[in-house]
Amino acid sequence: MVRHYGMFQFNEGVTDEQIDECFREMKAMVGQIPGLLDMEHGPYESDEGLNEDFTHGFIMTFDTPESRDRYLPHPVHEQVKDLVVPRLKRVVVFDFKTDPS
Repeated sequence: MVRHYGMFQFNEGVTDEQIDECFREMKAMVGQIPGLLDMEHGPYESDEGLNEDFTHGFIMTFDTPESRDRYLPHPVHEQVKDLVVPRLKRVVVFDFKTDPS
């Protein structure tokens, strides 16, 4: 499996409703993009203070690296990016493989 992890810092003025819409649309990709098994998300929830102004994170789970690779240019993903990316000040994405055991 592959985990596709990201952190968002939204632009100033982006509303909670717009943030909810972004994650709703991202979550809706599950079932539309082959190999995308799950998507979880949430706001930063720690007193540790190491988030460097990133306010929200997400984790997507793919069955294989090939599925993740097909997701990147997928038309549904491109449509969701058109909604989400203009609302972002900064984004970081990091992928890693997991041991299935």
